[in-house]
Amino acid sequence: MNYPSANTEYLLYCNRNQVSFFTDKGGNRFMGRGEIQRKPEWLKIKLNTNETYTELKSMMREKKLHTVCEEAKCPNIHECWAVRRTATFMILGSICTRACRFCAVTTGRPNELDLEEPKRVAESVRLMNLKHAVITAVARDDLNDFGAGVYAETVREVRRMNPETSIEVLPSDMGGNFDALQTLIEAKPDIMNHNIETVRRLTPTVRAKATYDRTLEFLRRSKELAPEIPTKSSLMLGLGETWDEILQTMDDLRANDVDIMTIGQYLQPTKKHLDVIKYYTPQEFAELKQIALGKGFSHCEAGPLVRSSYHADEQVNAAKKNKAALPID
Repeated sequence: MNYPSANTEYLLYCNRNQVSFFTDKGGNRFMGRGEIQRKPEWLKIKLNTNETYTELKSMMREKKLHTVCEEAKCPNIHECWAVRRTATFMILGSICTRACRFCAVTTGRPNELDLEEPKRVAESVRLMNLKHAVITAVARDDLNDFGAGVYAETVREVRRMNPETSIEVLPSDMGGNFDALQTLIEAKPDIMNHNIETVRRLTPTVRAKATYDRTLEFLRRSKELAPEIPTKSSLMLGLGETWDEILQTMDDLRANDVDIMTIGQYLQPTKKHLDVIKYYTPQEFAELKQIALGKGFSHCEAGPLVRSSYHADEQVNAAKKNKAALPID
């Protein structure tokens, strides 16, 4: 449990319908365990297993590919697969070396690298006729290059087979190994995405091995290595952060020249994961979007079901449009 500071007065709540969490005099909540509550109406998901959905699922199995849509139990999989015909490819296997307390991806000892994976991803992008491909990966702290070599080869192979497709990558922090980062950057993805996930105070509780400052440095160095490649990061809400901490995270990302931000609601994937402390309303997300744009992000996608790669193609186009509309100094 992440207890608040002993230097401030807090109230502890605990009864039959709630388990322990803390509030300060201003009503700000801090992590213990969340209230036992039902999901609000705006988080209800419409299932859709139409022909397109089953076709994509079959293709992923045939190509022996993994998607973060399935592995991380993304709430948007039915919309993305059945309606939009999009998917986020997850490479370097399906087993992660980290055990973040918000993530449903399996943790353990990874399998050997599959050197044919880049080609199969590229073939799938072509079969899906994607205009924008998002490629993420499990953390591979067991590898000397953290998987950067295969990651870079995947980008190059997708580009070779799909020259008109834009490519977005969403790597781990690669252990802060900036040689590995450079390997990936040199493959020239169109978007470099690396998620901050949560506010500074909650990072040690929420994320495994990753640190808040290393994430910021990773994003800053990405921009230094390739100023022309837009950077992007995502924040999930509902883990006990305060409003001021959300705004500070925005400022920290902008101070490191991050271009695009996404903000979504954390949803507990299993009972073994962190509880939801708060469900933010659509109105609160709309307000945060406007605040982010006011702070200088070229685009911000914010909403209860928004995830880092949700409508990623539209995010890129909106960012380009907004950036082009900015006055020239």
